[in-house]
Amino acid sequence: MNIVILAAGMGKRMQSSLPKVLHPLAGKSLLGHVVDTARSLSPAKLCVIYGHGGDAVPQAFADQGLSFAKQEPQLGTGHAVMQALPHIEDGAPTLVLYGDVPLTTGASLQRLMAAAGNDKLAVLTVTLDDPTGYGRIVRENGKIVAIVEQKDANEAQRAIREINTGIIAAPTAKLRKWLAALSNNNAQGEYYLTDVIAAAVADGVEVVSAQPDDLAETLGVNSKVQLAELERVYQLGVARRLLEAGVGLADPARIDVRGALECGRDVAIDVNCVFEGKVDIADGASIGPNCVIRNATIGAGANIKAFTHIEDAVVGAGAQVGPYARLRPGTELASDVHVGNFVEVKNSIVGVGSKANHLAYVGDADVGSGVNIGAGTITCNYDGANKFRTIIEDDAFIGSDTQLVAPVRVGKGATIGAGTTLTKDAPAGQLTLSRAKQLSLAGWQRPVKIKK
Repeated sequence: MNIVILAAGMGKRMQSSLPKVLHPLAGKSLLGHVVDTARSLSPAKLCVIYGHGGDAVPQAFADQGLSFAKQEPQLGTGHAVMQALPHIEDGAPTLVLYGDVPLTTGASLQRLMAAAGNDKLAVLTVTLDDPTGYGRIVRENGKIVAIVEQKDANEAQRAIREINTGIIAAPTAKLRKWLAALSNNNAQGEYYLTDVIAAAVADGVEVVSAQPDDLAETLGVNSKVQLAELERVYQLGVARRLLEAGVGLADPARIDVRGALECGRDVAIDVNCVFEGKVDIADGASIGPNCVIRNATIGAGANIKAFTHIEDAVVGAGAQVGPYARLRPGTELASDVHVGNFVEVKNSIVGVGSKANHLAYVGDADVGSGVNIGAGTITCNYDGANKFRTIIEDDAFIGSDTQLVAPVRVGKGATIGAGTTLTKDAPAGQLTLSRAKQLSLAGWQRPVKIKK
């Protein structure tokens, strides 16, 4: 098939300099959702019609192998599809989608294409309790004979509750003919794509319909209000699927998935968590409230406590992270690791059972198993120009308020005394410390505030 996606609208009600179709829904642009769905149908040709926003739309999808055609000026949906005609092939039917209608599923579109076959015109329709503002599906003896826009409809037609979603599938060669014959003699002075229905009827081409699985699949975005409403529709759908798969959600209305979230059995997720990119959570893991997790793997039985941020990291089975911890890109925690409150780990590997429970920075480090990192410890990994690694071998004990000036190695079983600034390797099994001599000054008087 050919697929044409209409994405040229200005979106005045969005009150934004960003083209409407590039606004994000669940971490992906509106148009990105439509393109991904279109690609799932394996079209021979996929053409996006753009207009307002200059080249912002083609630039946003520059590396995705799409065809683009510019609609300028914008003279209606029929005129928009005309711009795609040089990019599509007559030997296959054409499916027309909309860049601001992001939730249409591949299954519903396949149903529409099946109804159209190779020689029919198929329209995706829905029935609404209040159809105000939508084009009405006009039938005679059960067969579709026309679509009439709200502004052009008479009183009897406005009472019709079956409406046009705008999504159609048509034989391409005939579509070219019908588009060439369109007129803009209507209330808007535009070339309506919907007028091809009457042209098809006049040509003796059967017009059929199909319906989506859910009304939400046909909802478009014209304002920030509608965008926010559709975001909640999307997220509630995600939450429902997670619940059905056995995930425990403290509140299905307070979770945001902006990518792909895969969960094992008996996973528990508290409120206000955000998952971005690709996140995998294994059996029995728990995620506390207000966590942000991006492109991460969480092992079985791990406990991610409140207000933790994890990005491009791996958390091992049974590990405990947080509250208020941050795992930055390149972090790999082995099983049973403890990373406590206000601890930041970056580009580091931390071995089995090691702990950094309080107020520490571990960056560019290889930490063995059974290591204890005391409060206030930092790896000084950056000299202002280059990054260097710190190596802490198994069973080492790093006292509180220690600075490990990389590159440096702490040997197996070594102990670093509290307050040490380590600039040379610490031998295995020994106590290493560096401190100024402690002094007590007899007769010293604390300053007092001078009265004015």
